[in-house]
Amino acid sequence: MQQPFDDRNQTNAEFARHVNRGKVEAFEALGLDLVMGAREGSWFHDAFDLERRWLNCHCNGGVFNLGHRHPRVVAAVRGGLDALDIGNHHLVSGWRAELARRLAATTGDRLTGVVFGVGGGEAVDLALKVARAQTGRPGVVSAIGGYHGHTGLSMAAGDAQYRDPFGPNLPGFTQVPFGDLDAMAAAVGDETAAVILEPIPATLGMPLPPPGYLREVEALCRDLGVVFIIDEVQTGLGRTGSVWFHTQEDVEPDIVVTGKGLSGGVYPITATLMTAELHALFDRHPFVHISTFGGAELGCVAALTVLDIIEEPGFLERVEGVGRQLEVGLDGIGAEIRRRGLFMGLRFEDPAGGILAAQRLIHAGVFALFANNDRSVLQLLPPLVITDDEVTWLLATTRAALTPE
Repeated sequence: MQQPFDDRNQTNAEFARHVNRGKVEAFEALGLDLVMGAREGSWFHDAFDLERRWLNCHCNGGVFNLGHRHPRVVAAVRGGLDALDIGNHHLVSGWRAELARRLAATTGDRLTGVVFGVGGGEAVDLALKVARAQTGRPGVVSAIGGYHGHTGLSMAAGDAQYRDPFGPNLPGFTQVPFGDLDAMAAAVGDETAAVILEPIPATLGMPLPPPGYLREVEALCRDLGVVFIIDEVQTGLGRTGSVWFHTQEDVEPDIVVTGKGLSGGVYPITATLMTAELHALFDRHPFVHISTFGGAELGCVAALTVLDIIEEPGFLERVEGVGRQLEVGLDGIGAEIRRRGLFMGLRFEDPAGGILAAQRLIHAGVFALFANNDRSVLQLLPPLVITDDEVTWLLATTRAALTPE
């Protein structure tokens, strides 16, 4: 498809004028002179220089878990267009019902209630609203350096840098260091409605949870009647080698939030999964929360295909196998490797090491970004469908770009 503008300079100028000038200037400072063009599988090209291409190892935080324009997802949505549109959120929908049934099944039908949204922030907002409604309490505890979205309650659960420009912060929100059980126990009390955690906080640099930490937080929540929310927007849907990462930690949260990869990178859709007890709120108040585009029927078609793919025999095992191959192959490049499945962070001693690594890799043809709340860490999230030849190329390219001289 032809680009809307004739060249790179005009594209950057119009984007700066009408969309986000600061972003254009930040990319220029990083030496990131590209406009995204053709994309397919693990790769995307520059819009104005097709000889330049990058293996996508950022994947927009997991949106492109199945690569760009996975043919089965595209075919499903294209076929859906023959009969469907977004649907009507006021009405009963078989497509929403089927996707909800399939998502509940991924939890062993422990989380049987599903509410759909469009973006991760909206899905987190809904999770926190439900927790407050259930408990009658206002408080929310989250992790310093974590990230849950840019909207309302989700923004309040995140770091100050994303909140402060917009005025006074909402009361009742507390942040504690990730992995510090004593700090968590001190923060959670009689006024706490929910604890919300990313099981591996991506924006914080992918620190792995200390052994038993998540189980202890769950036990604390159970003792105090607090709703335990796991934000699996980035770690879920196969990224860490299992459908949900929390199952690797033997944790049973009250709510799980998913998004990004659920879209197949084709049609935006998110979901908030919860226990029947929490979901009963909508028995009593069926119209208390609506989302006009949430659970769009075309999005359901895409998401059902995503589930079909990641649940195929051997898929998750290969994700873990490729992850191990990358971990072994990157040993010795001068970074601590943090990994579960294909959710990887490379932490360097230099506080700006993640930024420097991203610059070198982008120059070499690997698109990867640093963790914004810990810039010593490079995020490395290759597509879950990366081929064996692409793994070989990625390892050789990354080692050449990052190995200390």
